[in-house]
Amino acid sequence: MPRHYDLCARVQNGFAARLRRIAVPDTKMNLAISNVLYKEGFIAGVSRGDHVQPDTEYVPTTPDNIATRRLWLELKYNNDEPVLKKMSAVSKPSKKIVMKVEELQNLAAGNRSQFIKGLQPGEIAILTTNYGVLELRDALEKGAGGELLCRAI
Repeated sequence: MPRHYDLCARVQNGFAARLRRIAVPDTKMNLAISNVLYKEGFIAGVSRGDHVQPDTEYVPTTPDNIATRRLWLELKYNNDEPVLKKMSAVSKPSKKIVMKVEELQNLAAGNRSQFIKGLQPGEIAILTTNYGVLELRDALEKGAGGELLCRAI
């Protein structure tokens, strides 16, 4: 089952190859992370489609077509430079990184927390919380800790 680290690699590679859009597996986690990237301005759009291209009209996901369903991410460039410079997974299957609110506040302030480097200006962190998948600052507003999935700048 593809996880968040697969999405991080696909997005990073898509920008490195200067692609206009990329297809990623259509999972709830990938959709949630993609929506955070869209909301934060790193990608231009998210749509559903099959393994060939985005849908032009609504197609429901059924047991018959689920294997070919994909999320299509429109990559965003500014003056021919990728808006997203780097996206990397933090939690991995071998080491899940779960942080309390106080530790997340340290990260947001740019300070080291556990062994994770603090966020740089313009960088975001995406985590999964009891409220769903959120950007670090949204999680802090809700007073929620959680598993640190990835970071992007």
